[in-house]
Amino acid sequence: MDAFQILVVILSIVLFISLTLGIVLICLLIKIVRQVQRVTDTVEKTVESAKSTVNNVQKLVTPAILQGLVEKLISFIGNKKKEKENGKKK
Repeated sequence: MDAFQILVVILSIVLFISLTLGIVLICLLIKIVRQVQRVTDTVEKTVESAKSTVNNVQKLVTPAILQGLVEKLISFIGNKKKEKENGKKK
């Protein structure tokens, strides 16, 4: 065996190892991409669910907030009228 044949054998072995590692890494990358896709799908479903929950809560809370503001406004106006009436009586 001369130097040329030894070099061909070494390069063949390196090429075989490189190709094998490349194939294994591509398979692992495909698995990781599929897992990431599943996670993003789950997150997207969760966000949609949270969004619909927030919308439902908002529909319930908004009238309650308005009712509270109206009650405070009415009691404030009522208190001002009472203060004026009490001030006139004295």
